[in-house]
Amino acid sequence: MGLWLINVDTMATGRFVLSPLAETIGCLRDLELEKAVHPGRRAWMDAVLPGHRAHMSENPVAHAIFRSGLVPLKTKWNADFLTPPPSGEFEPSFEDELEDIRATPPARARADLEVSIGGPLPDILRRDDLPAIAADALTRLWHEAVEPYWPRRRRVLEADIIARTRQLSRDGWAGALEGLRPGTRWLGDGRFRINAFDYPPREISGGTLCLVPITASRGWVTWNDEPRHGIVYPCAGELADPEPIRTPQALARLLGEGRAAVLTLLDNPKSTTQLVALTGLPLGSVGRHLKILLEARLADRRRSGRSVLYYRTEAGNTLINAQRTP
Repeated sequence: MGLWLINVDTMATGRFVLSPLAETIGCLRDLELEKAVHPGRRAWMDAVLPGHRAHMSENPVAHAIFRSGLVPLKTKWNADFLTPPPSGEFEPSFEDELEDIRATPPARARADLEVSIGGPLPDILRRDDLPAIAADALTRLWHEAVEPYWPRRRRVLEADIIARTRQLSRDGWAGALEGLRPGTRWLGDGRFRINAFDYPPREISGGTLCLVPITASRGWVTWNDEPRHGIVYPCAGELADPEPIRTPQALARLLGEGRAAVLTLLDNPKSTTQLVALTGLPLGSVGRHLKILLEARLADRRRSGRSVLYYRTEAGNTLINAQRTP
């Protein structure tokens, strides 16, 4: 199995972060495989796949880089230069992250692709401008197929992070790391299984460890020599439009649809980010609803780490339960 050996200091500084570049790479892989695992993903793919196909047909070198380095059929190993580890900043800009790819020495890019292919490079990839071509193609994909959808995706990813940090506070790192990707598991004694492959253990003590959610269905692991290490994992939420919340009609007439929906969702503590993702309402609207619910003492709040979580009071529970009484 693939094992990372981690000391206490590295675990103590481990963190969840967002990565526009990782989201773009995950989207690129889904587009190349034409893989959509739920209706929200299919709607997005139907909208952007024709443009992606046209761009790849116009740029065969970029297409060869991505097919060889991100969806290799033989080795199942990404070209490392295409999946740089996160810097540790919570949400860096796409352009800042892309610099790691653009600055890759040509010889290293070719060597990474040879590892992914599992053999010699085809003639189309024997050139020195592979990093620049890959970076330019990823920039176009970001602007055309990912950035317009980023606000909604960011809310889904933030909701996943908040849910996992809550699990971290309840179950520790062993619980938070369980099931990030198929095969991941904390084994104890500083051993973290990152996948089920038979790779030699890798010592990452003294480096940084970042956990990165994406909306794609499949993640990856990444590292460099600084050392920075990342685990990119599929988030728990989907991109489908939020399902209508089953709010009692009488409660909706009393409080209004939005405010009643927020109160209904507060059966368990939730952050404003989670409420935005679940309701589909703008952040400002959720904030106003919460303010009124707090003033009416139907909801209360408490701090959990850096997040503020809202929950129903006894009065709020009584109001909700009254709607369920026959």
